Amino acid sequence: MQVALGAVYAWSVFRKPLAAELGASVSAVNLTFTITIAMLGAGAFVGGVILPRVGPRAVGILAGVLYGAGTFFSGYAGGDVRLLYVTYGVIAGFGIGLGYIVPIATLVKWFPDKRGAITGIAVAGFGSGALLFGPISRALISACGPFQALQFLGLGFYTIVIAAALVLRDPPGARRAARTVDVITRVSIELGAALRTWQWYALWCLLFLNVTAGISIIAEAAPMAQEIGGASEKQAVALVGTIAIFNGLGRLAWAAVSDLIGRRAVFTAMFVVQAVVFYLIAGAHTYQSLLAMACLVLFCYGGGFGTMPAFAADHFGSRNVGKVYGLMLTAWGAGAAVGPMILSKVRDATGSYSVGLHAIAAIMLLASVLPLAVPNPRPRLVPAASRPDSRAGRGIRA
Repeated sequence: MQVALGAVYAWSVFRKPLAAELGASVSAVNLTFTITIAMLGAGAFVGGVILPRVGPRAVGILAGVLYGAGTFFSGYAGGDVRLLYVTYGVIAGFGIGLGYIVPIATLVKWFPDKRGAITGIAVAGFGSGALLFGPISRALISACGPFQALQFLGLGFYTIVIAAALVLRDPPGARRAARTVDVITRVSIELGAALRTWQWYALWCLLFLNVTAGISIIAEAAPMAQEIGGASEKQAVALVGTIAIFNGLGRLAWAAVSDLIGRRAVFTAMFVVQAVVFYLIAGAHTYQSLLAMACLVLFCYGGGFGTMPAFAADHFGSRNVGKVYGLMLTAWGAGAAVGPMILSKVRDATGSYSVGLHAIAAIMLLASVLPLAVPNPRPRLVPAASRPDSRAGRGIRA
């Protein structure tokens, strides 16, 4: 399911072909991707809210319908780029968000003692989506054009996501267990109570900052490779595919490490690494050095998505992680808007990527202090009867 949903990261393959077909600018077509990521955050929140009521299978099927239909009907947007915004941006983007939260919220219930590793495995699939569907999309575009390619992909996404959703379910007794005991965290905190804690906003900021840095490289990877590293067109395309691999690997590796050294230490390490790398990228003069540093950035970018679901579950409990983390994913859309803008706008104003890269390096260096301010929750088994309020954590302060 996550690999199919992660095909959204292959959007750059469609930028120029769609712009040529629509007679629109590349930036106008790229607005579709921004809308998609924004709607992803909204869909993840709604999915997290309805997930406890209807179960992962129903939400996953709805995600497949919206994602598949939105992608399919975007193939009929040949007359107006605004139709692309509605079909792929709003409808498919909302479906991606609905589907994205389902495996995460379900798996933390199945593996409560390995939250980091299991969510890392799940979201590694999303990060690797471009690796599989990028070449498939290019081949389809070459064979039948971008619009028909979207129609074929839409049918494929519909089939894959729904097929995966049909085998998803909560572990036996999950609802009963959630009412009697919370393993790992002290209480299961509802969304409203979570939003009254400063920790939720601190975690939102951590995710936002990490997304801002990583997605700036994703958005500008190809032109940056040609300008800074002197890459050919073929090398620039290869760079996009290679960093997608490290995006997926980072989600798995950092998340697994977070089970051993803690989530705070992982985010601090990722921010420090990115501060150094962004500073050095500005001075890169070869394609190979740029490729290596871009892979490091995407390794950390993926690590944020792999680690944050477990971080949220540590603080607010696995029972409500769908709602709590789902709303937190609005940081994804915010970062997707800010990160590329820092690099592209500064590049247009100064004629160089250097100033923007140094600015992000400074942001990452300052951000490395923030994880240390978030306390680690103390693991403990707490029977429901001994809690101050056993009714789903209402009124409980973190």
